[in-house]
Amino acid sequence: MKFFLVPSLLFMSFMVSAQNWVTNFEEAKTLAKNQDKTILLVFSGSDWCAPCIKLDRNVWKTKEFQRFAEKHFVLYKADFPRKKKNKLPEQILSTNKTLAAQYNVKGYFPLVVLLNANGTVLAETGYRQEKAKVYISHLKTLLNK
Repeated sequence: MKFFLVPSLLFMSFMVSAQNWVTNFEEAKTLAKNQDKTILLVFSGSDWCAPCIKLDRNVWKTKEFQRFAEKHFVLYKADFPRKKKNKLPEQILSTNKTLAAQYNVKGYFPLVVLLNANGTVLAETGYRQEKAKVYISHLKTLLNK
């Protein structure tokens, strides 16, 4: 029983703290439309871009941001990892490249793009050396919320 209980608790704690990053951009647009939310599109190099890693750790993974995002955003991460072990499925990589061609022409990492449900850019930002609370305030300012 003990052997089963410990892994189960670990799994449940992971699920509670996990964010709902959508893995299909068309689904993200549909959810944004149906839920009247903004799409938060993040261009990231999750295994090589130091500011991307810091933004993930200091903002995206915090409970404070997760609570705010749940009410206001549909989250989509266009990730471009370089390490072989982190390679993405071809379909997701293809979508991310298409999104980069449309929304990240200059190739900035990290780039945070706020979009409406139709894919129209509302605002852009990037890494800011700030804690989650201040970054959330910055996002609110960009959205006038």
